Amino acid sequence: MTPLDVATVPDLLRLLAVPVFGLAAVRDVRTRRISSSLWIPLALLGGVLLLWDALVARAAGPAVWQSEFLVPAAISLGFVVPFAYLCWWFGAFGGADGKALLVLALLFPTTPQYVLGSWTIPVAASPVGAFSFVILTNAVVVALAIPIALAVRNVAAGRLTRLAFVGRPVPWERVPMAHGKLLSAPSEDGGGGLDLDALRMYLRWRGLTLARLREQPDRFRDPATLPDEPNPPTDGAVADGPVGDAGPALEDLVRDGGDRSSEYDDPWGAEAFLEDIEGTAYGTSPAELRAGLETLVTRDRIWISPGMPFLVPLFLGLVAALTYGDVLLGPLL
Repeated sequence: MTPLDVATVPDLLRLLAVPVFGLAAVRDVRTRRISSSLWIPLALLGGVLLLWDALVARAAGPAVWQSEFLVPAAISLGFVVPFAYLCWWFGAFGGADGKALLVLALLFPTTPQYVLGSWTIPVAASPVGAFSFVILTNAVVVALAIPIALAVRNVAAGRLTRLAFVGRPVPWERVPMAHGKLLSAPSEDGGGGLDLDALRMYLRWRGLTLARLREQPDRFRDPATLPDEPNPPTDGAVADGPVGDAGPALEDLVRDGGDRSSEYDDPWGAEAFLEDIEGTAYGTSPAELRAGLETLVTRDRIWISPGMPFLVPLFLGLVAALTYGDVLLGPLL
């Protein structure tokens, strides 16, 4: 059996995207940072294969050209591409998620077929025809399953709370290396909302560790303890290294006094931080930053969102689409 007996050359070349998406998903989980250069070769490959398929379909006749290429390609490029852009524009996707979906729309406009012995995959066909749309709906199904998995895990551990579907509790020591957002506030079960990348930016800017902040929270609420020359905040990535350092002696940074947070115009120096840095610290407001810091210095276990990037469901949706097919509509056909 030759490779051409298994699949067409374009469909075989499309499989090159699978390990790349797998590695990107793993890296996104670990660092939340994906270089844009990763998608350029795949986008170029997708453009070449799209043209290749168009020439083959056009040579096969009007029926194949219209039903098997033109319609699914129009859905892929006319719906999935704008959908990815709009989701990125409105903040539903991260930049890497949107670019990944754009690449998939180029790479998989039509349904590929692979022959493995007596099996032909994907098994379950889709009435839509546009394979990138199938990948997208599969990814949505996977993404919707994540809250259910979270709830099962939390309930099994005896954590019966309204946050069970959206988060998990972690010890405060793990927060500086975690991804996602705080779901805890000191006076209630939820409502903090502080992005953990923004937290790392703040701590690096002040040159403090979370442990030091917890040692003397009353004093560090005082904006007079802000450094005269703040450190570069970076972009909050875990990969940038430890958050804060030993820094100067505590008595050199703070003045005596108890908790006078109600007297401060800018507790924790939240407004000063956001005014000093470039950008918006992931949309964090001074109130969100203060609420998050109060949570972190008063609680030993913190509820955080799972911080699962959409690139992970997208990769799993791609694998499911290539092996099974349409997870959403396939069982109904």
